[in-house]
Amino acid sequence: MHTVNIGVAVATDEGLIAPVVKDEVDGSTITISNMGSEEIDAFTPILNPGEVAILGVGRIRSVWLPDADGKPEIRSEITLSLTIDHRVVDGVPAARYLGRLTKILSQPELLIQ
Repeated sequence: MHTVNIGVAVATDEGLIAPVVKDEVDGSTITISNMGSEEIDAFTPILNPGEVAILGVGRIRSVWLPDADGKPEIRSEITLSLTIDHRVVDGVPAARYLGRLTKILSQPELLIQ
């Protein structure tokens, strides 16, 4: 059985660590790093040794975007960045993952399907 361990990057007084959801401090498969709390829109996250991918999450900000009729409306926007280890995963499935994640975040009702 294959497992996926998810690490979440956390800033501490001692430096950045990526604790794993399974109560471990190392051995994650993918890390989620959020710089939105520091008002950062976009960044290039660097892989931790042994990980397959790291997802960078920027801040949520309000922007003027056209609605379906082309009229401007204020909507929320977030920038996601995905860094992958090409020795483990090809770019196409990684791009599909990021595209699917983007779709789910913009249409959360997809989670119950």
